[in-house]
Amino acid sequence: MPDKVTFSDPTGEGPDITLEKFELPTDIADLGIRERKIPEPDPHYVDLGMLYRFAQLEQARRETAGRGFIPLHVAVRGHMGTGKDHDIEQFAAAMGLPYFRIPLTGEVRDVTLLGSTRLHGDGKGGTESRWEDGDITRALRGPALLNLSELNAAGAETLFALHGLLDRYAAIDLPNGDYVPLRPDVRIFGTMNPTDLRDYAGTQTLNKAFADRWVIWEKSFPGTEQITSMIERRYPDLREQYVDAISRLAVEVNASFETSDTSVRVETPISLRSVLDRLPTGLIIHADADDPLRRAWEEFVLPHVDRFDRDHYETVWNAVVRNGPSIKPFG
Repeated sequence: MPDKVTFSDPTGEGPDITLEKFELPTDIADLGIRERKIPEPDPHYVDLGMLYRFAQLEQARRETAGRGFIPLHVAVRGHMGTGKDHDIEQFAAAMGLPYFRIPLTGEVRDVTLLGSTRLHGDGKGGTESRWEDGDITRALRGPALLNLSELNAAGAETLFALHGLLDRYAAIDLPNGDYVPLRPDVRIFGTMNPTDLRDYAGTQTLNKAFADRWVIWEKSFPGTEQITSMIERRYPDLREQYVDAISRLAVEVNASFETSDTSVRVETPISLRSVLDRLPTGLIIHADADDPLRRAWEEFVLPHVDRFDRDHYETVWNAVVRNGPSIKPFG
């Protein structure tokens, strides 16, 4: 019997969802590679609701199998540092699927993603042509969770090459005349930044025909309680005063990032990377300082902030903290 995994609604409103995990067939050529690409569950990960939503969609797919139901592909849209790719990776870990993350930068071309014919030595002094799978084709050959990262940074030729894969045709046609159908044990996800006036260089508004092939879900910045839960899970010995200050700083700055009032709006948010990685590292380094949080703030947060935003960052600091805790951060 396949292993099972249960997803719980963080809000407590929806019922638990129990799903059978995917099993890798033993007859696939690259079984060892795919086994190694199944992510490990992150013991510090906190589901803010996205995994539960993924599980709801997966349950719907399975319940409607055989009724002409078209698999829906999910694109998660949110600002930098909200944890979009981490959510998708952890869903792959929970479901036992090999995880393939493919960034669709403006430099990526369809031959890189689909594949091409290349010349190889035949061992007799001559050459012969062989087909080599591209990144997406390779992922589609077996069970996989495929994450097409930065969807709205891809070039037009890349998007058009993917149209058939994402609609009812459910396959990609290769330049060598072959085609690769979408397997029932493959799931396709994507991520993208919002298309607004923010400094997301290289992004663009999605082609409407391409966007219509996705279910687009928004990922917001976490709130105070959610950030507190994340920090406490990762750093259980970090003192409460520091946890509280970091959580409130992040929420206040990101509220200023999302406001429509240009007089107080900042152009640089505090990402979860700063909250969960950089600031705690700064606290470890400056644990013996008179104000460890201030030193960490100056060295691990402010360098990521645009110069014209720093005054407002300092305003938020003075309003929320002013003087950080003087006790050692970790007890």
